[in-house]
Amino acid sequence: MKVGLSTYSLLNALKSGEMTVLDVIQWIADNGGEHMEMVPYGYTVEDNHDLADAIREEARLAGIELSNYSMPANFVQETEEAFEEEMARVKRHVDIVHRMGVKHMRHDVTAFTLPKEQMTIAWFEESLPLIVKGSQIIADYAAQFGITTTIENHGFSVQASDRVQRVLQAVDRPNFKTTLDIGNFMCVDENPIIGVMKNLPYASLVHFKDFYFRPYDEDPGDGVWFTTTHGNFLRGAIIGHGDIPIRKIVKLVKQSGYDGNITVEFEGMEECRAASRIAMDNLRRFWQEA
Repeated sequence: MKVGLSTYSLLNALKSGEMTVLDVIQWIADNGGEHMEMVPYGYTVEDNHDLADAIREEARLAGIELSNYSMPANFVQETEEAFEEEMARVKRHVDIVHRMGVKHMRHDVTAFTLPKEQMTIAWFEESLPLIVKGSQIIADYAAQFGITTTIENHGFSVQASDRVQRVLQAVDRPNFKTTLDIGNFMCVDENPIIGVMKNLPYASLVHFKDFYFRPYDEDPGDGVWFTTTHGNFLRGAIIGHGDIPIRKIVKLVKQSGYDGNITVEFEGMEECRAASRIAMDNLRRFWQEA
């Protein structure tokens, strides 16, 4: 098991120009991390091969594994032409993942921002053929490079554990698995312990995050809060500070025999570098104590 950090955790520093993605690599190494997950916000590599090569070399020098590449994608397109364009776009990202020597990739399958009517089980079932077709095409393309592609419980339409499993079973590819995010089940009002229990057997990567939770009838007011599918309130927290039973979930993951990478994600209000350091330290300690 190796603890690492998603570049998304340091997005505020990346966007402000205080750090570059190359700085992030050394920062992770300096703060006890062992791997880095790339989420191309605040930088891009698909259209910048020089940066992709520089990241690979900087990671090699720092002893940091490039563990995963996570990107948005939407396979539910209105026309065949639009679907094919999306396939070509995602394949270009697979190509850059291969160029960087990364063997694990997460892509979405629907748009992240959806109206309420597209969060329903009916819309999911109607869209499933395109979700499955797109996932099969990308998994088959990535297989030639030895890359595992994954779907995350992410994006409201395919966020509940049963829906993730539905896609996994329909795609039916040996290199298509799930990036298991312990917190994202809460976005669709699913108990995170249950979601982890159900999908852990299919996980090739585990994301750890924490949330503060407030029920639908207790509006917390101003702040970086968002609502779940049923109107409850969530806000990003430092791992160990929020309302997710992190220690119980760490024990579940450890007892399962999972020995892959675990990635810290931070998306709260605190200063991102201090928060990310505390989160990695806490997760490492919880693992040792489990």
